Amino acid sequence: MYELIGIVISGIFVVAVVLALLALIISRISLNRNVWLAGVFADILDFLYLPIKAVFQRCSDTRTLDAWMVSLKNMAHRSAFAKTKHRLLLTPHCMRSLDCPAPSTRFGIQCMGCGKCIFARMRDDADRFGYTLYIIAGSSYVRHVIKKESADGALLVACNYELNKVMRALKHKKLVTYGVPLLTDGCYNTSVDYENLISVLEGFNAPPSGNPRSQPKKS
Repeated sequence: MYELIGIVISGIFVVAVVLALLALIISRISLNRNVWLAGVFADILDFLYLPIKAVFQRCSDTRTLDAWMVSLKNMAHRSAFAKTKHRLLLTPHCMRSLDCPAPSTRFGIQCMGCGKCIFARMRDDADRFGYTLYIIAGSSYVRHVIKKESADGALLVACNYELNKVMRALKHKKLVTYGVPLLTDGCYNTSVDYENLISVLEGFNAPPSGNPRSQPKKS
């Protein structure tokens, strides 16, 4: 009996390792070209994330793992995101000016359009493409935003670690996510490739409703 249990456990371990390696290879390939079954391999990496992350911590860089997983999730979510009608643009507060005068609420930073950072321009572009912009001070703010908004899609701008974290957290919500990574990690003075962000917005066009929404005022 114990021998049989040992064989079963060994078999499960071998299968898990093979699936993890295959999913990692596919996620790496997804950085440069389309892959089949992206959603399946993304689910495998989500399920085995903690042990795979432990290996990367010892042998590589976990940021690499997060970047691969975000790329794979984007590929898996692209078609569904294009069909969403009410979209959010969730961005990190670390891109704002160090002397930003905007107040903060549980829904994030309430941009005043002072022009000291990129967010004044981003707010206009969000309106133009039919997104509701939120500037959040951490992933914990996301739950307040999604409770407030009846959104079915969220375009996320953040470092790959936060993108992967939020995409995994929202996996079982009725909210399709798509991520745009920052150029650099950090808690302040970060930036995004704005041309790439606009390219993503243009690629998905405006939501079918065609109803631009300005960032909510302070509440």
